[in-house]
Amino acid sequence: MFKIAKEFSFDMAHMLDGHDGKCQNLHGHTYKLQVEVSGDLELNGTKRGMVMDYSDLKAIVKRHILEPMDHAFIYDLHSKRESQVAQLLIELKSKVYGIPSRTTAEEMAKYMFEKLEKTGLSVSLIRLWETPTSYCEYSR
Repeated sequence: MFKIAKEFSFDMAHMLDGHDGKCQNLHGHTYKLQVEVSGDLELNGTKRGMVMDYSDLKAIVKRHILEPMDHAFIYDLHSKRESQVAQLLIELKSKVYGIPSRTTAEEMAKYMFEKLEKTGLSVSLIRLWETPTSYCEYSR
């Protein structure tokens, strides 16, 4: 089995309602995302010798992760406070994106893994950097 990976960068704002530190406040990060895909090599056709074409991987990640999340306020759909902030931003015609969990690097990595997996992508690992020196990994 082979593994290939592609890295992406995007900006996003969030807050951690109920957190006991400064991350309870609205703030942003430049995230780095690494998506790893595993599989056997294609045996025939134009993709012969590849797990998948990197441009195909890029298109899937762009459509399902980057386009909806880049330069958005990502928020926990279950948090009343974060939902209120999101509603205000919507009224101000700003971009928001809700997920059904807290917006920690850990929960977002898992969310991204599952979202990409639902597209049929054979994702094997998500690595999400929240800062240049701090990252989370999620795999099964």
